[in-house]
Parts: sequence; structure tokens; C-alpha cells
Amino acid sequence: MQDFPEKTCTIDRLVRNKKLRKAALEGRKTQQRRDGIYAYPNETFDIDGVNFVVTSVDRKTLADMTEEDAKAEGFEGLESYKDLILKMHSGMEWNESHKVWVHQFKRAD
Repeated sequence: MQDFPEKTCTIDRLVRNKKLRKAALEGRKTQQRRDGIYAYPNETFDIDGVNFVVTSVDRKTLADMTEEDAKAEGFEGLESYKDLILKMHSGMEWNESHKVWVHQFKRAD
């Protein structure tokens, strides 16, 4: 098992945005990038009564993100992902060397 740092937030905050929660329920969202650890592999969380399990957590840079990753985040593509992230975080610049934790998950049923 991989050693992970201590969590920076609770698992219930992993997927908070209403549209992204809907995308997860529809099976279009299977990843969530965060600056910190919100969950460890095999932990479960709930979205509107549906259980999900975290399948892996990996450390990657923003440069590692592909079009497919952006779609797995629940977006149309990488540009729409970048646009939203930059709008959500005023003054942020897209730094390709910035490291994030990629939480991958699936429905538990």
C-alpha cells in the first residue's frame, strides 16, 4: 500500500459542485483533482444516496492532465476545465508544474 500524507479535508467535500455531483451520478465524472488529500483508496462517500468508492489516489501535475482526464472530471474538455478552475480561483494562473492529488472513483454498487 502506498503511503499518503494526512488528509487536508474530509471525503464528504470531495465532490461539492451541483453540476459535477450530477455528472458523477450519471457516470460521466470519475475523477476529482484537489490540492490536498480528501480520501484514501477504498474509502466510500455518498452523493444523493448513491455510494461511491475511491479506487485510487495519485499525485500528478496539471501538465499531466489530458482531454480524457478533463472528461473524466465531468467537463467537455481540457479548455472548459481550465476556464472554470481559473474563474473559481480569482487571480490563479494555470501553472503546468502545479501538483494535485487525483482521486479516482466509481459507483460502489
